[in-house]
Amino acid sequence: MIGVASALVAATLCAAPVIALPASASASAMVASATDDDAAPDETVTWSVRPADASGPDGRSWVTRELDPGETVEEHLAVRNLSAVSAVFGLSAADAYFTRTGRFNMLPTSSDSVAAGTWITLPEKITVEPGETAVVPFLISVPADATPGDHAAGVAASVISEGSDDDGNQVSVESRVGFRVMTRVSGVLEPSVASPGVDAVYHTSWNPFRPGVLTIDIGAVNDGNVLFALSHETDAVGRVMPADPESVEMLPGDERTVSVEVRDVWPLFFTTGTVVLTPTVADQGDVPMTDAAPLRVEFFAWVMPWPQLAVLAALALIGTALFANRKRQKTRVEGLVSAAAEAARLEALAERDAAASVRSDS
Repeated sequence: MIGVASALVAATLCAAPVIALPASASASAMVASATDDDAAPDETVTWSVRPADASGPDGRSWVTRELDPGETVEEHLAVRNLSAVSAVFGLSAADAYFTRTGRFNMLPTSSDSVAAGTWITLPEKITVEPGETAVVPFLISVPADATPGDHAAGVAASVISEGSDDDGNQVSVESRVGFRVMTRVSGVLEPSVASPGVDAVYHTSWNPFRPGVLTIDIGAVNDGNVLFALSHETDAVGRVMPADPESVEMLPGDERTVSVEVRDVWPLFFTTGTVVLTPTVADQGDVPMTDAAPLRVEFFAWVMPWPQLAVLAALALIGTALFANRKRQKTRVEGLVSAAAEAARLEALAERDAAASVRSDS
């Protein structure tokens, strides 16, 4: 879901999920409000947009259709004016994508769509009276040469509001509220995930008595033609961490980085492990689909015990110093003993010579 510019648009949750799409900012929103040029200056326009059938909102969160190349179908959107003034809403469709944080978004009106956004035809404007809901039909026309697989777009109703920037200049902000339109073109569907590489880094705790943290960043690419939810399971340092329940949605061609953090890892010079990336595809109709095979990515990481080695080096230096000091003391003691023995020997010789001299005189 896509949000409304916070400076001029207030967001409030309502019953059915839709997406609010500003010119730039992104946040969760289901109902948007903005100052409308066609309304009184002190009035705000608040509205919601939902998927619908010809009679009104039909409870869907977004539109998902399975179509053949060259096929055209009619869909509907419902614009509800929740404010107290009549409002004119601009209607638009555009290519859609997932942001790096996993939010669904669509191109701003200043950018030209080149894919599924161009398949949607709808009126440019609709006027909705206060408290009323207008049901607007729109067409999804799949080109005859469209490739099999999932194609993402979005439709939205917008209001232009006037504001000012930090310098006091007048600026226009387009506040959009809408929902995603996913078209699955028939043909052979091939879900596939690939990895351009893995980066495993050990973060040492400089307390030698505490373990460190191993972070593993795995690149993931949707190189198939189907939208899938990607989950992962990690086997590292003898521990198996189950699949992350927070799966990541990826459109064909999307690239993401899956990050895993393994705590309480003792440094044992190096470690190896694996991360299994599992794509899960929502089944839709009877379109033939190959198996969504998991991808096993192996990694290697240096897990050097630098603090422990530093402690060992310090202990070795202390031990060497103690040993050298003890050796010096031993050598000194041995020298003193040798000197005392030599002095005693010389004294004994002197006494013997003196006694011999006395006997000789007598």
